Amino acid sequence: MSDPSSSETPLRTTFKIKLNGDTLAIATVGQAYQFLTNFKSVEWMEFRSLHQDAVAALEGAADNAMLAVQATNAVRALFVSAKLL
Repeated sequence: MSDPSSSETPLRTTFKIKLNGDTLAIATVGQAYQFLTNFKSVEWMEFRSLHQDAVAALEGAADNAMLAVQATNAVRALFVSAKLL
């Protein structure tokens, strides 16, 4: 298994998220994985199931670029539920 946090596999879209007044662009599996895993788990507690699904999908896409669509959809579902998009 490759390291998901260093994956350069592109997502199907670039997510632009406002965080603390700054816009953060997330365009690759690695960037999304880092964003979702660097926060404390309590930050994602309300969205635990969606968070777990997104992290698992990103780990899969890091190993197999064909799974980038599923990873993009999982990240989008989490971000929409968390009102980040």
